[in-house]
Amino acid sequence: TRDSTDTLGETEDGPVVFVDTAGMRRRSRIDDSAEYYSLVRALRAVDDADIAFLVIDATEGVTAQEQRLAERIDAAGCPIVVVLNKWEMVDTGEDRENVETELKRKLHFVGEAPIMKISALTGKGVHKLRPVLQDAIEQFPRRVPSRDVNLVISEALQRLPAGCGAMVMYALQGATDPPTFTLFVNRELPQSYIRYLERSIREAFEFGPTPIKLRVRRRSE
Repeated sequence: TRDSTDTLGETEDGPVVFVDTAGMRRRSRIDDSAEYYSLVRALRAVDDADIAFLVIDATEGVTAQEQRLAERIDAAGCPIVVVLNKWEMVDTGEDRENVETELKRKLHFVGEAPIMKISALTGKGVHKLRPVLQDAIEQFPRRVPSRDVNLVISEALQRLPAGCGAMVMYALQGATDPPTFTLFVNRELPQSYIRYLERSIREAFEFGPTPIKLRVRRRSE
């Protein structure tokens, strides 16, 4: 594929446009201007997408280029679903476990993105993609009342205090697409604790594969 290809599909949830992007190689391996502009258009499609399926060859694992592409999708802020294709060709349980472990290690920054195991050749598992897609799209513009956000944060602080006198004084959702929450704190929070608060929000409001963003602002007590 040298260019992004749009396909209109009719689903139970209405029409969906699927954009098959061109294969993305490292810039040092791009041979001509046509391929370069094909890459630019593919990246633009990622930026404009409502949801992205990151398709990975399960027999090869996560490449450095796929890591960079996942970072681009994460930066764009759209939901991401990791699709492990050719899953039927990974033979043993140990091999499959190794593939999943490597994937979670290399794509740890995409958080709770669902991992779908499919076979494009046989169609196995493909039917599970649409419900995941629809759930992510429904959650993307969702807004949570501030009182509910603060209740979840308060309970999270009680379960596991931040330590060193650090406190979240107030929290609110400042934006949607993706849901973005601002935490007003009295002092800096460790990144590990911010991830803990993010998980608490995600689990409490069942955001599923939709990415959520946390912004931390420091205020005096």
